[in-house]
Amino acid sequence: MASSSAVPTELTTDRLVLRPWCLSEVAAVIDSTRSSEWADDFPAEGDRVIAGLFAPNPGWLDEPHGQRLIIERESGLVVGSIGLFWPPSEGTLEIGYGIVASRRGRGYAPEAARAFADFALTAPGVHTVFATVERSNPASIRVLEKAGFHRWGAEGEEADTLSFRMTKAPHRD
Repeated sequence: MASSSAVPTELTTDRLVLRPWCLSEVAAVIDSTRSSEWADDFPAEGDRVIAGLFAPNPGWLDEPHGQRLIIERESGLVVGSIGLFWPPSEGTLEIGYGIVASRRGRGYAPEAARAFADFALTAPGVHTVFATVERSNPASIRVLEKAGFHRWGAEGEEADTLSFRMTKAPHRD
């Protein structure tokens, strides 16, 4: 848990802003209150799950490497969310993401995943960001590959899931 003086970081990419959720957005998602700052199909089911986790744990909103809303810079609309399953376990963090259906196919998910994974790798003690994906979800597999993640583990062809990871570049003197 971050200290109360920690300020979560807003990340900006070419086409997106990744910014922390605020308590009023959590409440709006839980209450199914529409915001003019959301794409028509936001929130998706995964966003409702995340909001449900924040409601009893509002201090999580202050976590500098926590969940973010994905905002399309051109329109200013929230089009998805991305987050890390904090705290790290033995230097690794799992990443999860989702883009609403109306904005899929634009490359937003790999752009957000790359930026957030790069940011996560700056956290003290974190050396690996990983994701586990259903083999039956080729779109998410492509997202991770485009974001720079690499297949990891020894899953056989019969495995239902695939693991991908991004690691911190080794320090060279």
